[in-house]
Amino acid sequence: MESAVARTAARTRIALVTYDPGEEPSADRDLPVLAAALEGVGAEVVVVCWDDAEVDWAGFDLALIRSTWDYSWRVVEFVAWAERCGGLTRLANPAGVVRWNTDKRYIGDLAAAGVPVVPTRYLAPGDPAELPDDQEFVVKPTAGAGARYAARYTPEERETAVRQLAAMHAEGLTAMVQPYVKNIDAAGERALQFFGGRLLHASRKGAVLEPGTPYDGDKVPHPRLEVWEPTAAELAVAERALAAVPGGADAVLYARVDLVDGDDGEPRVMELELVEPNLFLWLHPDSLPVVVEAIVKAAAL
Repeated sequence: MESAVARTAARTRIALVTYDPGEEPSADRDLPVLAAALEGVGAEVVVVCWDDAEVDWAGFDLALIRSTWDYSWRVVEFVAWAERCGGLTRLANPAGVVRWNTDKRYIGDLAAAGVPVVPTRYLAPGDPAELPDDQEFVVKPTAGAGARYAARYTPEERETAVRQLAAMHAEGLTAMVQPYVKNIDAAGERALQFFGGRLLHASRKGAVLEPGTPYDGDKVPHPRLEVWEPTAAELAVAERALAAVPGGADAVLYARVDLVDGDDGEPRVMELELVEPNLFLWLHPDSLPVVVEAIVKAAAL
């Protein structure tokens, strides 16, 4: 007997939105698996690059942002695309959420809403280089992904950090300055992923920023990734973060909440990924049917 998901999927045309890797293979391991699973329930699926000018976005029931992993180099262009695409079809996540989440000053919005976050200051071009002199710290851009332009420093490395700030400011980038959360070295960083309004799965990874790694050097974005069972405290903080999203948790189809333990041992939000978070379906294969059902449901709205 045909399932309800298959009956619904047969009437949908879905764009899975990615990036152009050029001559290199795509880094998105989940994309072909997700496309095949959606096609397997009867949906028409097209994998497209977000910046392909030939795409007719109005021809889709849903444009699902998946691995647009070059957007942080082209934020203005990407947000303009999201606005345009969202005016032609259903975009997930919506353009307003994309605009808010591509600028990590949203961490200040979360803090203002009472969400426990890693303390963050912002240094825009022209601001003095006010850096901590009593603790290890991290400098990274407000528009970035995959630890791009991110580095950790000791107070003794201030001059190197100042050079990083100067380079970022010369490119028009606003910098974030955060204390280096030492508990990440022992407890790692946990990623709680939500899809279709419920917890999908969780993962834990090791520290990304190794001492002495240049801000413009290559980094492994998800070292030592493993399956994780979130604690009640972690789930509570993640849900508070999602409630603080413009439009609330119902405004997003998918989300990833990255958590670390503060000095008090309690979870804090490091980042809230609402644009193009890696789903890690290769690590959590049992989550694939849940994701497929939620995508089909969203495409049929």
